[in-house]
Amino acid sequence: MPTDLQHISAISLFVDDLRTAKAFYRNVFEVETIFEDDVSAALKFDKLILNLLHVDSAGEIIEPQAPGARDAGPRCQFSVWVDDVDALCARLRERGVSLLAGPKDRPWGMRTANFVDPAGHSWEVAQKIDAG
Repeated sequence: MPTDLQHISAISLFVDDLRTAKAFYRNVFEVETIFEDDVSAALKFDKLILNLLHVDSAGEIIEPQAPGARDAGPRCQFSVWVDDVDALCARLRERGVSLLAGPKDRPWGMRTANFVDPAGHSWEVAQKIDAG
C-alpha cells in the first residue's frame, strides 16, 4: 500500500436513501457494486471506491462530528474530465439526469456542466478547450 497521502483510495458519501443513490450511480456512471450490506454500497470507479453510506450510520465514522443535512447545499464537488462534454450531457439526459448548469465554456479553458446526485452531492463533467 502507498505510504503517502497522494493516492485517494475511497470516498464515502452520506446518503439518506441508499437504494435510490445506488441505482443512480449504477445507471449514470455504469459502475459495479463490489460490496453492499444494509447500510452501505461500495462502487468501483476505475482505481477508486465510492462508498455510499446511509446517513444514520455515518456518525460512527466521523464522530464527534455529525453528518450535515441534505438541504444545507453542496459542500464539495467531484469532477470527471471527459473528451466530449456535450455528448456526455446528452447521455446523462437520456438517463434522466437534470443538468444544473452547462454545458458552458469557462475562462480557465474548460467546458463544464453540473448535476447533483439524489443526496445533493455536486458533480461536474469537464472538457479541456482553448481558453482563447
